[in-house]
Amino acid sequence: LKEFPRVAWLSEENVEHIPFSHTRYPEKEMIKRSQEFYELLNKRRSVRFISNEQIPMEVIDNVIKSAGTAPSGAHTEPWTFVIVKDLDVKHKIREIIEEEEEINYLKRMGRQWVTDLKKLRTNWIKEYLDTAPVLILIFKQVHGFAANGKRKVHYYNEISVSIACGILLAALQVCYPLHLAPKREVVLEGQTVALFTNFS
Repeated sequence: LKEFPRVAWLSEENVEHIPFSHTRYPEKEMIKRSQEFYELLNKRRSVRFISNEQIPMEVIDNVIKSAGTAPSGAHTEPWTFVIVKDLDVKHKIREIIEEEEEINYLKRMGRQWVTDLKKLRTNWIKEYLDTAPVLILIFKQVHGFAANGKRKVHYYNEISVSIACGILLAALQVCYPLHLAPKREVVLEGQTVALFTNFS
Protein backbone atom coordinates (compact mmCIF):
# COMPACT_ATOMS: atom_id res chain seq x y z
CA LEU A 1 0.00 0.00 0.00
CA LYS A 2 1.18 3.47 -0.84
CA GLU A 3 1.66 5.68 2.18
CA PHE A 4 0.62 9.27 1.61
CA PRO A 5 2.39 12.09 3.43
CA ARG A 6 0.52 13.38 6.46
CA VAL A 7 -0.96 16.84 6.07
CA ALA A 8 0.91 19.09 8.47
CA TRP A 9 -1.99 21.13 9.82
CA LEU A 10 -4.03 18.02 10.62
CA SER A 11 -1.29 16.75 12.92
CA GLU A 12 -1.45 20.01 14.88
CA GLU A 13 -5.10 19.64 15.73
CA ASN A 14 -6.49 17.16 18.20
CA VAL A 15 -9.72 16.22 16.45
CA GLU A 16 -12.11 14.33 18.69
CA HIS A 17 -14.28 11.81 16.87
CA ILE A 18 -17.93 11.65 17.87
CA PRO A 19 -19.45 8.15 17.83
CA PHE A 20 -22.18 7.70 15.22
CA SER A 21 -25.63 6.71 16.43
CA HIS A 22 -28.97 6.64 14.69
CA THR A 23 -32.53 5.41 14.98
CA ARG A 24 -33.70 2.88 12.42
CA TYR A 25 -37.38 3.29 11.62
CA PRO A 26 -39.74 0.60 10.33
CA GLU A 27 -40.43 0.82 6.60
CA LYS A 28 -43.90 2.35 7.01
CA GLU A 29 -42.53 4.99 9.36
CA MET A 30 -39.72 5.85 6.92
CA ILE A 31 -42.23 6.31 4.11
CA LYS A 32 -44.51 8.41 6.31
CA ARG A 33 -41.69 10.66 7.55
CA SER A 34 -40.22 11.13 4.08
CA GLN A 35 -43.63 12.02 2.64
CA GLU A 36 -44.34 14.54 5.41
CA PHE A 37 -40.93 16.13 4.97
CA TYR A 38 -41.42 16.42 1.22
CA GLU A 39 -44.89 17.95 1.63
CA LEU A 40 -43.51 20.52 4.04
CA LEU A 41 -40.59 21.53 1.83
CA ASN A 42 -42.80 21.57 -1.25
CA LYS A 43 -44.61 24.55 0.30
CA ARG A 44 -41.42 26.61 0.13
CA ARG A 45 -41.57 29.52 -2.30
CA SER A 46 -39.14 32.17 -3.47
CA VAL A 47 -40.97 35.43 -2.86
CA ARG A 48 -40.28 39.15 -3.11
CA PHE A 49 -43.09 40.26 -0.77
CA ILE A 50 -41.52 40.32 2.65
CA SER A 51 -43.04 40.63 6.10
CA ASN A 52 -41.41 42.77 8.77
CA GLU A 53 -42.71 40.40 11.45
CA GLN A 54 -40.05 39.79 14.09
CA ILE A 55 -38.51 36.35 14.46
CA PRO A 56 -37.31 34.94 17.82
CA MET A 57 -33.52 35.02 17.86
CA GLU A 58 -33.49 31.51 19.29
CA VAL A 59 -35.05 30.35 16.01
CA ILE A 60 -32.33 32.12 14.02
CA ASP A 61 -29.63 30.61 16.22
CA ASN A 62 -31.07 27.11 15.83
CA VAL A 63 -31.43 27.22 12.04
CA ILE A 64 -27.85 28.49 11.72
CA LYS A 65 -26.63 25.69 13.97
CA SER A 66 -28.58 23.29 11.75
CA ALA A 67 -26.85 24.70 8.66
CA GLY A 68 -23.54 24.19 10.44
CA THR A 69 -24.12 20.44 10.49
CA ALA A 70 -23.52 20.32 6.72
CA PRO A 71 -20.70 18.11 5.45
CA SER A 72 -17.55 19.83 4.22
CA GLY A 73 -14.27 18.89 2.57
CA ALA A 74 -11.89 17.50 5.22
CA HIS A 75 -14.36 18.82 7.81
CA THR A 76 -13.05 22.36 7.33
CA GLU A 77 -16.52 23.93 7.76
CA PRO A 78 -15.68 26.85 5.43
CA TRP A 79 -18.57 29.13 6.34
CA THR A 80 -19.29 32.13 8.51
CA PHE A 81 -22.85 33.21 9.31
CA VAL A 82 -23.47 36.85 10.22
CA ILE A 83 -26.80 38.09 11.59
CA VAL A 84 -27.73 41.67 10.68
CA LYS A 85 -30.61 43.52 12.36
CA ASP A 86 -29.36 47.11 12.38
CA LEU A 87 -31.46 49.23 9.99
CA ASP A 88 -28.57 51.33 8.72
CA VAL A 89 -26.37 48.30 8.09
CA LYS A 90 -29.19 46.52 6.27
CA HIS A 91 -29.68 49.55 4.05
CA LYS A 92 -25.96 49.72 3.27
CA ILE A 93 -26.10 46.04 2.30
CA ARG A 94 -29.06 46.78 0.04
CA GLU A 95 -27.17 49.60 -1.69
CA ILE A 96 -24.15 47.37 -2.34
CA ILE A 97 -26.27 44.51 -3.67
CA GLU A 98 -28.40 46.73 -5.90
CA GLU A 99 -25.29 48.30 -7.40
CA GLU A 100 -23.89 44.86 -8.24
CA GLU A 101 -27.24 43.51 -9.43
CA GLU A 102 -27.72 46.42 -11.81
CA ILE A 103 -24.39 45.55 -13.41
CA ASN A 104 -25.53 41.91 -13.56
CA TYR A 105 -28.74 42.78 -15.40
CA LEU A 106 -27.16 45.28 -17.77
CA LYS A 107 -23.84 43.56 -18.53
CA ARG A 108 -22.96 40.24 -16.90
CA MET A 109 -26.00 37.99 -17.26
CA GLY A 110 -26.55 38.35 -20.97
CA ARG A 111 -29.69 38.90 -23.04
CA GLN A 112 -31.15 35.39 -22.73
CA TRP A 113 -30.86 35.26 -18.94
CA VAL A 114 -32.50 38.67 -18.58
CA THR A 115 -35.23 37.61 -21.01
CA ASP A 116 -35.92 34.46 -19.00
CA LEU A 117 -36.31 36.57 -15.85
CA LYS A 118 -38.90 38.91 -17.36
CA LYS A 119 -41.77 36.49 -16.71
CA LEU A 120 -40.78 36.51 -13.02
CA ARG A 121 -40.81 40.33 -12.97
CA THR A 122 -37.53 40.57 -11.10
CA ASN A 123 -34.98 43.36 -11.33
CA TRP A 124 -32.08 44.77 -9.35
CA ILE A 125 -34.27 46.65 -6.86
CA LYS A 126 -34.19 44.77 -3.52
CA GLU A 127 -36.42 46.75 -1.17
CA TYR A 128 -37.10 43.62 0.87
CA LEU A 129 -33.56 43.88 2.26
CA ASP A 130 -34.79 46.91 4.21
CA THR A 131 -38.10 45.28 5.14
CA ALA A 132 -36.80 41.95 6.43
CA PRO A 133 -36.28 42.05 10.22
CA VAL A 134 -33.18 39.86 9.96
CA LEU A 135 -30.58 39.24 7.28
CA ILE A 136 -28.31 36.22 7.45
CA LEU A 137 -25.10 36.84 5.54
CA ILE A 138 -23.20 33.71 4.59
CA PHE A 139 -19.50 34.08 3.89
CA LYS A 140 -17.45 31.47 2.07
CA GLN A 141 -14.00 30.93 3.57
CA VAL A 142 -11.58 30.03 0.78
CA HIS A 143 -8.90 29.15 3.34
CA GLY A 144 -8.29 29.05 7.07
CA PHE A 145 -5.29 29.16 9.38
CA ALA A 146 -3.58 26.43 11.35
CA ALA A 147 -2.41 26.86 14.94
CA ASN A 148 1.06 27.81 13.66
CA GLY A 149 -0.38 30.64 11.55
CA LYS A 150 0.04 28.90 8.21
CA ARG A 151 -2.76 28.83 5.70
CA LYS A 152 -4.75 25.64 5.37
CA VAL A 153 -6.83 24.75 2.35
CA HIS A 154 -10.61 24.63 2.60
CA TYR A 155 -11.43 21.90 0.11
CA TYR A 156 -14.64 22.14 -1.92
CA ASN A 157 -15.48 25.33 -0.05
CA GLU A 158 -18.11 26.57 -2.50
CA ILE A 159 -19.93 23.23 -2.67
CA SER A 160 -19.79 22.87 1.12
CA VAL A 161 -21.28 26.33 1.66
CA SER A 162 -23.98 25.63 -0.92
CA ILE A 163 -25.00 22.49 0.97
CA ALA A 164 -25.09 24.47 4.22
CA CYS A 165 -27.38 27.02 2.56
CA GLY A 166 -29.72 24.24 1.44
CA ILE A 167 -29.94 22.91 4.98
CA LEU A 168 -30.54 26.46 6.23
CA LEU A 169 -33.51 26.90 3.88
CA ALA A 170 -34.92 23.51 4.88
CA ALA A 171 -34.55 24.36 8.58
CA LEU A 172 -36.32 27.68 8.07
CA GLN A 173 -39.21 25.99 6.30
CA VAL A 174 -39.50 23.32 8.99
CA CYS A 175 -39.65 25.77 11.90
CA TYR A 176 -41.65 28.59 10.29
CA PRO A 177 -43.50 27.33 7.21
CA LEU A 178 -45.68 29.41 4.95
CA HIS A 179 -48.99 28.16 6.33
CA LEU A 180 -48.17 29.58 9.78
CA ALA A 181 -48.39 33.11 8.42
CA PRO A 182 -52.12 33.52 7.59
CA LYS A 183 -53.13 36.03 4.92
CA ARG A 184 -49.50 36.71 4.05
CA GLU A 185 -47.33 35.40 1.26
CA VAL A 186 -44.35 35.03 3.55
CA VAL A 187 -41.75 32.37 4.14
CA LEU A 188 -38.57 32.70 6.11
CA GLU A 189 -36.54 32.47 2.94
CA GLY A 190 -37.83 35.97 2.37
CA GLN A 191 -37.35 37.13 5.92
CA THR A 192 -33.78 35.91 6.03
CA VAL A 193 -31.67 36.54 2.97
CA ALA A 194 -28.59 34.46 2.15
CA LEU A 195 -25.72 36.29 0.47
CA PHE A 196 -22.58 34.75 -1.01
CA THR A 197 -19.20 36.38 -1.07
CA ASN A 198 -15.57 35.37 -0.76
CA PHE A 199 -14.06 35.40 2.71
CA SER A 200 -10.29 35.39 2.88
